[in-house]
Amino acid sequence: MSKEATKLVIVTEMLLFKHIVRIIETAGATGYTVTAAEGKGSRNTRSPGHPSVSDTYEKIKLEVITLDEAIARKIADEVAANFFDNFSGIIFLDRVEVLYAHSL
Repeated sequence: MSKEATKLVIVTEMLLFKHIVRIIETAGATGYTVTAAEGKGSRNTRSPGHPSVSDTYEKIKLEVITLDEAIARKIADEVAANFFDNFSGIIFLDRVEVLYAHSL
């Protein structure tokens, strides 16, 4: 049986990873997925195929799927308020249908 859920996606700098994970866990989300990200936006092009001075310039995409949209919005609001004045990033929500999951 499928379930309706909210997917939160945060694309930002690797430097913020541990800080964002702390926010995710404190908000009550049961897990997340993180992958390397590349692309072009208003703050230039970033690509893992090009060497950088340090890992502070690498981009990541964090995804959280939760049955409670309020948790996703709480995470999004806190990440944006704490980091996006000084770091690049984008956050979006999407309604998803979860077909199979151990737990949510």
